[in-house]
Amino acid sequence: MPLHTGQQDADGESTLAVNPFLGAANPVPGLETAPPKHRLPDGPMPPDSAYQLIHDELMLDGNARLNLATFVTTWMEPQAGQLMSECLDKNMIDKDEYPQTAELERRCVAMLAALWNASDPDNTVGCSTTGSSEACMLAGLALKRRWMERNRERYAAGARPNLVMGINVQVCWDKFCNFWEVEARTVPMDGDRFHLDPAEAAALCDEDTIGVVAILGSTFDGSYEPVWDVCTALDELRARTGLDIPVHVDGASGAMIAPFLDPELEWDFRQPRVASINTSGHKYGLVYPGVGWALWRDREALPEELVFRVNYLGGDMPTFALNFSRPGAEVVAQYYTFLRLGMDGYRAVQQASRDVAVSLSERIGKLRQFRLLSKGDELPVFAFTTTDEVTAFNVFDVSRRLRERGWLVPAYTFPENRTDLAALRVVCRNGFSSDLADLFMSDLERLLPELDAQPGPLHRPQLSTAFHH
Repeated sequence: MPLHTGQQDADGESTLAVNPFLGAANPVPGLETAPPKHRLPDGPMPPDSAYQLIHDELMLDGNARLNLATFVTTWMEPQAGQLMSECLDKNMIDKDEYPQTAELERRCVAMLAALWNASDPDNTVGCSTTGSSEACMLAGLALKRRWMERNRERYAAGARPNLVMGINVQVCWDKFCNFWEVEARTVPMDGDRFHLDPAEAAALCDEDTIGVVAILGSTFDGSYEPVWDVCTALDELRARTGLDIPVHVDGASGAMIAPFLDPELEWDFRQPRVASINTSGHKYGLVYPGVGWALWRDREALPEELVFRVNYLGGDMPTFALNFSRPGAEVVAQYYTFLRLGMDGYRAVQQASRDVAVSLSERIGKLRQFRLLSKGDELPVFAFTTTDEVTAFNVFDVSRRLRERGWLVPAYTFPENRTDLAALRVVCRNGFSSDLADLFMSDLERLLPELDAQPGPLHRPQLSTAFHH
């Protein structure tokens, strides 16, 4: 039998090809049969060989640093990586076994509560999660349970709760409504308004509305939704009808941008109608995936029956999460980043990202082939599309050609009422420097003459979306 079999063994089993040099000093023994792809091998192999096989396959993944689609952090300092490796074996749910990890989580919650202007940060209720999706689920559950408590008889009689939000929400909110049997009431886009309209949101509310979701940083174009105006519209609704509708702020990205770059913007717990806020520590919180955070204004905003309590240093510690077994590494990394940067450090990092986004968007906006949809002056994110005069190519062609140079730039169509609009989106994160932006711009300008020479658009997927990050 050959030393490496290519695609199939004698039994027709799909196998991995093995380089003879993986046999270390003697490349022959142990390499006469390549390991199968889809079932456990019959025996073990040396750790270096297993590592190299997997390492070689992963070379086919895109370069994370050049991924301008994802909001997720793609670089941290080596010291953060060291701390994470020291905590990978610690299960976050075991608060009594790992009390100091639990303490660091509690400190992070208090830091975020202060950052978001909670009235009593040290006693604000909150928890870490695996990311914003889980945090949104928890916030949605709290909204639903509060509504159920206030409408026990009507709920028992068949009243169906609903949640009001813009159609631009991240897919996790659709999942929440599906999984927990809540009617999703969405405000469509209209013209150049690509996110929630306060008046339309209030108009969709009724006695069965558990809350309104406002997004601080839409994934479609990076724009902030007007949280204060949404709250004002709901205040007016209460004055007219008596309906008291809480607001949840999905700050997956913006809750770690606005406090540093837009401190005058009152989107957080300074607004009394905001009941809860979530963010992604692994996005502009500057931590590797996956960690998120969910905080509630006070104990009234999080019904007690949803909280589980564990013994913690002889005391009582509340927990509220969908996931149980997960490493403490990301929480420790979040605490490291909070200590490492502080207010001034975060401000400098986020400002650098916004500066790159604004500068790059301005340069792209000056090209005759493109029209800006946003400028990167809220989230460090901007979207652009082709001008009406461009008929030789579309945004999907641009995305495909940029990928040839290693750049991952999503092209996607907008949802209801603006399905005619297709765009490209660029996410500027820490690590995407002005130098890299220059290289990106050079590659974009280099491919435009070739695209202009096409007889027409060549590429348009059946389903084009970029919102699974």
